[in-house]
Amino acid sequence: MKLIFGDVNPKTLNTDNRTVTKSDTMKKNVFKWMGVAALVALYACGGAGQKEKKQESAFTGAAGEVKLLVLDPGHFHAGLVQKRMYKQISPDVHVFAPEGSDVQAYLAQMEGYNSRPENPTTWNEIVYTGPDFLQKMLAEKPGNVVVLSGNNQAKTEYISQSVSAGLNVLADKPMVISPEKFPELESAFKKAEEKGVLLYDIMTERYEVTTRLQKELSRLPDIFGELQTGTPDEPAVVEESVHHFYKTVSGKPVQRPAWFFDVEQQGEGLVDVGTHLVDLVQWTCFPNQALQKADVQILKASHWSTQVTTDEFEKVTGIADFPSYLDKYIVENQLEVMANGEMTYQLKGVNARVKVEWNYEAPEGGGDTHYSFMRGKLCDLVIRQGKEENYLPTLYVEAHSEVDLGTFTGNLEKAVIQDMPITGLSLEKTGDRAWKVVIPEQYRVGHEAHFAQVTEKYLQYLVKGKMPSWEVPNMITKYYTTTEGLRMARRIE
Repeated sequence: MKLIFGDVNPKTLNTDNRTVTKSDTMKKNVFKWMGVAALVALYACGGAGQKEKKQESAFTGAAGEVKLLVLDPGHFHAGLVQKRMYKQISPDVHVFAPEGSDVQAYLAQMEGYNSRPENPTTWNEIVYTGPDFLQKMLAEKPGNVVVLSGNNQAKTEYISQSVSAGLNVLADKPMVISPEKFPELESAFKKAEEKGVLLYDIMTERYEVTTRLQKELSRLPDIFGELQTGTPDEPAVVEESVHHFYKTVSGKPVQRPAWFFDVEQQGEGLVDVGTHLVDLVQWTCFPNQALQKADVQILKASHWSTQVTTDEFEKVTGIADFPSYLDKYIVENQLEVMANGEMTYQLKGVNARVKVEWNYEAPEGGGDTHYSFMRGKLCDLVIRQGKEENYLPTLYVEAHSEVDLGTFTGNLEKAVIQDMPITGLSLEKTGDRAWKVVIPEQYRVGHEAHFAQVTEKYLQYLVKGKMPSWEVPNMITKYYTTTEGLRMARRIE
C-alpha cells in the first residue's frame, strides 16, 4: 500500500463514521499544521534543558492543538500511545514511513482500536509511504509532535533530525543503542534546548503502582531509614526484568518484525529494556536530583544469547526463514540473539545491579516479570512478580533483625494505611518481620495503560513549555550508563 497526500485509504481515514474521499481538506490541513509548527519554533521557549523560570509555550491545552507525526512505526508501542483519545491531541495523525509490513502492522493496530466495540477511538491516519518519508515529514511538517517507536538503529538520527527541524519528540525507549551514537543523542538534547522543543522518552515503569509505592516508602526515615551503599557483590539496589519474544498485547499475539532479532537494529538487552531499569534506579534512589555522567562508574558487565529455532521465529514473525542479515547470528540452525545482559555500577557511590533476560515464551499464566530490591537502614523494599504472586507485581516490606519490631510495625501501618498518596491500601503479614502491601484492584491498570499516563504527563509539559529541571540531565546520564555498560560487556576499547 502506498498513500501520498491527496490519496485516501477509506480504511484508515475515518472520522466519526465519516469517510474522507477528497484531498482538499488534507491539503488545507497541511498548511494549517505547518503554521502551527512555525509557531512552535517561534514561541516555545521551554526547551529540553530548561531552567526553572516561567517560559512561554505555543501550547495552551486547547482541544486538538497537538498534531501527531508518527515516524516509521515498527513497534507496537507506537500504537499504544494511541490506544485512547486525548482532548488536546487532534484525531488527524500524519504517518511517514517506508512501505512494508511495519507500517501495515501499525495501521492494523489503529484500525483495531477504531473498530473495537467498547470505547472505540476515532484516529484519522493520513499516511505517506515512500523512500523519502523522513525528508517529506521534515519539509512539510504537518504537525508539531513526533512519535517514535520502531527500528532503533535509525532512532537517534530521527531524534536529531526532528529536533533540528523544530519539532517536539515523544520517543519510545531506547533513544540510542550504541556507545558510538551516544554523542549524537547528547547533541540532540542541546539542539532541542536551542530550538525550544521538548525531547522526552516514554518511561512507563514509573507509573506501575508497586514501583510508585516502593519509591514513596523509601522516602520515609522511620520506615526505610537511609538508602545503603551496598557493595559490588551485594548491591543496595537491584533491578531485574524478564521479557518474552512471544507474548500477547491488546488481546492478540504480537507479531514482531524480523529485524527485532538483530541487535544492531533492536539493540541488546542492556541498552533496550535496560533503559527502564537504569531509569528506575535513578528515579527511586535520587528523586528530583539532576545527575551527571561523572556520577556513574561501571564496575562490571556481561551479555549472553537466547536461542530461537526456525519454528519459533516463524511463530513470532510470520516469516518461515531467517533473513540473510541474521546469518551472522546463526549457530547450528538456531538464531543466537544477544538479548540478555547484566551490569553492576555505582551511582553517586550507591552500588546497583541491573539485569535483563529474554526468554522465548512465558510459563502458562505468566508474562513479563519485574524484580526490584532497595536496601535501607531499617528494612528492604522488594517487588516480586513470580508464580507465588500469580505473576502480579507485589511489594514486600522486610524489616531488618536489629529493628524494634513494635515501633516499626506501628510506623509502617500508619504510613501505608494513612499517609500514602494511594488510598485503600492494607498490610498482610507474610513472616515475623515481613509484610505484603495489599493494593486495591483499581490501581492495577496494566502496562498498556501506562503509555496513556506518560502521554498525559508529556502534554502537561508541552503546556508549561518545560520539563522538570532534572529530567534532561537524567536522560543523558541514563543513556550514558546503558551504552557504557554495553561497551564493557562487549569489551569495546
